Amino acid sequence: TTLDKILTIDPTADLEQILAGIAPEQAQDREILLNALRASKEKNNPSILALIAALEAQDGLYEQALHNIHQALRKRPHSTSFILMKANLLMALGDDAAIKKWFAQASRKNKNNLDVRLAEARFYIQINQQQQALDKLENIIHDQPKAEEALFIAGLTSIDLKQYEKAEQYLVELRNSSKYQNEAYYYLAINAQRKQHYETAKAYYRLVDGSLYIVSRRNMITIFEKQEQLNDALRFLTQERVNYPQHASFLYQAQADILKKMGNKKAALTLLDEAIKNLPDDPELIYAEVLLLDPFTDRDKLDKTLKQLLLIEPNSPTYLNAYAYTLALQNRRLKEARKYAELALQYAPEQASILDTLG
Repeated sequence: TTLDKILTIDPTADLEQILAGIAPEQAQDREILLNALRASKEKNNPSILALIAALEAQDGLYEQALHNIHQALRKRPHSTSFILMKANLLMALGDDAAIKKWFAQASRKNKNNLDVRLAEARFYIQINQQQQALDKLENIIHDQPKAEEALFIAGLTSIDLKQYEKAEQYLVELRNSSKYQNEAYYYLAINAQRKQHYETAKAYYRLVDGSLYIVSRRNMITIFEKQEQLNDALRFLTQERVNYPQHASFLYQAQADILKKMGNKKAALTLLDEAIKNLPDDPELIYAEVLLLDPFTDRDKLDKTLKQLLLIEPNSPTYLNAYAYTLALQNRRLKEARKYAELALQYAPEQASILDTLG
């Protein structure tokens, strides 16, 4: 067979890597491959045994798979993928005691294997034994002080355990990490916020960028509100528009929201007008204005704004429903209103707000 050929060329070939990509989806095809592997004269090669175990596990034959991975481990006791496969099979069997025992043994015998030791810590987190997980992570950090993933998970686990000083100690280590820097700043901010160290929290949130940008700025606004510093929040958001023009839409909306909370609806509308001039095709900004306009006193402007919205996104159930609801509220063009609401319902059949409009 092809397998035998591969192994003749290179008896140490990592077959589970070679074959991981071709493991069949269909049970029937898996059966054919399994039979071929079991019949192969290389069936006692640890890679083949691991592959047989992986295919058996896919079919839910966990005990059988466990037997085969044991055989493989006898020949390659330090293989990370074999060690973790055995742990996963024990997890599939739901045997927590056996998993703990296996991880303890594997970690002891492979002290320098970060993957195995991190997997052990993650397992304790998974079964909600955070303190034990943290103990394992601290042992890793003691042995490998620069292990970034261990520091990061230890930081988050410490926050969960309300051990805020510890969390800070671990996360601060990641301030210059190319992989974790952004998340480290974010969780340092969360940590400070939980301790009610609001100025520190804001300072860290300011440093957060990327996919956590918006959530960090929302959290900052919450802190400004708590401190009753809404004018400072407005100034901060204006400055952010200069620093982060790519987030202008979100920042304008956040400012308008604060102005509305301060009872200054007129200023909020003026700001949104300016925003829409700068970003004319941004439906979220236009919708923010729709929500601020009064269906009676701002009737014409509201009509124009809703039409503009439907030009940009004609199939949005939210915007169709907003138009239908507005017309119904104004008690005019009811036929048209029903048409919009029914169209909205086609796109979002279960949405309660649309059913309310139709009702």
